[in-house]
Amino acid sequence: MSVIRLSDVDTGFRQRLAGIAALFCFLGLQYGTWASRLPAIVAGLDLNTADVGLLLLACGVGAGASFPLVALLMRKLGSRRLAGASALCLCLVLVALAVTPDYPVTLVIMCCDGIAVACLNVAMNAQGAALEVEHGRAAMSRLHATFSGGSLAAALLASGVTALSPALSVHFGVATAVLLLLAGYAWSRLLVADVAPEKKERRRFSLTSRMTICLGFAMVFGTVAEGAMNDWSALYLKDIAHAAASLTPMGIAVFSAMMVLARLFADGWRSRWGDRLVVLVGSALAGVGLAVALVLGGVAPALIGFTCVGLGIAAVTPCVYAAAARQGAEALTVVAAMGVTGLLAGPPAIGFVANAGNLVWGMSAVVVSALLVCLCASRIDWAGRLTE
Repeated sequence: MSVIRLSDVDTGFRQRLAGIAALFCFLGLQYGTWASRLPAIVAGLDLNTADVGLLLLACGVGAGASFPLVALLMRKLGSRRLAGASALCLCLVLVALAVTPDYPVTLVIMCCDGIAVACLNVAMNAQGAALEVEHGRAAMSRLHATFSGGSLAAALLASGVTALSPALSVHFGVATAVLLLLAGYAWSRLLVADVAPEKKERRRFSLTSRMTICLGFAMVFGTVAEGAMNDWSALYLKDIAHAAASLTPMGIAVFSAMMVLARLFADGWRSRWGDRLVVLVGSALAGVGLAVALVLGGVAPALIGFTCVGLGIAAVTPCVYAAAARQGAEALTVVAAMGVTGLLAGPPAIGFVANAGNLVWGMSAVVVSALLVCLCASRIDWAGRLTE
């Protein structure tokens, strides 16, 4: 008769957590890499604000339209193999962006990026949910912290590489090599089964249920705010705040740094105060902080406002994913797909608003989104907590 020691269980949890975290870091790094060089891509293709909005919309359309495909692939491949396949596709996307010849081809590339991001997002969150179920321990916030860490690393890598060479091919080549290392590290540590058979969910899933609708919209509004900081902060600092070129990537950097910091502590906040209060207070801070920054104007207020958004919005998606996972695998897939849609389709919508006015109006839409998260959070059943 074998004896399972607690130290062995804890070691297994940490190893699985590290592997899944590498996937989250992978996605943050890949996304942050091309987002941090968006001004260079725009300049190289000679695009206006509306063109940029359409470019980002192509990414969102790919993500939003891919839900039936993602659901099918999850059933056929499982989250582990789907994560591996989508990670390789995202590496190819970066290579393609570095050598894209014109705007129409770039639109196709960004659409493919949206599909691959949707696949990886659902797969890695399914892995995270399965880890929490298997070990009965909260992990989702720490996993999402590594996504933010990947975005932060992407911004710093962009600043470092462009100081040596402004060529996109050099920057994206280095980033692709790092991404392949992360994917290789994650592969052997991922869970083979998504959810243990004896722990499968018993709740009945319904697209029309109030809970599903509230979770979905909370995810959309939260990811709109998150995506806007990644896609538009650099251009806001350049065009509205008139920051120096060396400072424009710092919008993503300060936002991502606060996201990482908040998410490292968010599992403790969830255990102490509950998901509802964490999401309500955080989204209010994000909306009010950015609103004040937009009114004041300037580089310093902008960076402070981006900091408030990072700190406040950080716990929204981990809490929503955890609540969706308690509703079942299908609900998790739908909410994750809606999250990717908000992350990728929200920023182009902001671009269209900015094109009609300016980026101050576009960023004002982020304020509205953050406050709408408050409304949705008040309608969600946040019952069920895990230990740290």
